[in-house]
Amino acid sequence: MNARRAATAGVLGTLAMTMLFLVEPLLGLPHMAEGGILSTVMSATVAHLPVGVAGGWLIHFAVGIGLALLYAAKVELRLPGPSVVRGTTYGALVFVGAQVVLMPLVGAGVFSRGDAGRLMGSLAGHLLYGAVVGWYVGRGVRS
Repeated sequence: MNARRAATAGVLGTLAMTMLFLVEPLLGLPHMAEGGILSTVMSATVAHLPVGVAGGWLIHFAVGIGLALLYAAKVELRLPGPSVVRGTTYGALVFVGAQVVLMPLVGAGVFSRGDAGRLMGSLAGHLLYGAVVGWYVGRGVRS
């Protein structure tokens, strides 16, 4: 595993996901406030540590980098298909994990309580994240 390539992939994937979240309201989807969501999790789970929205965004990018490192180290070569397909599959798995673990932690319920707009927006963001991570990590490896 090339850790520098994986970390860069995490930044690029998280940046692409974040940019999509900023555009989604123009398409009629709900605003995805990742920084606010993650700052809420930190405030609720770490002895009421107020990290604020900026801290939430830093956590968002740190998680994106960490998940890309996990993908490159443990997941990439276990999934079938070309790099972008493997990454997109990973993005779908991250989406499911976020909906089952993170969303209930912030009071949004499992699978965002069935809110179709939030689910579609989140799924699109996570699939894009995974596709970018898979593409960038896979650039240095023959698929």
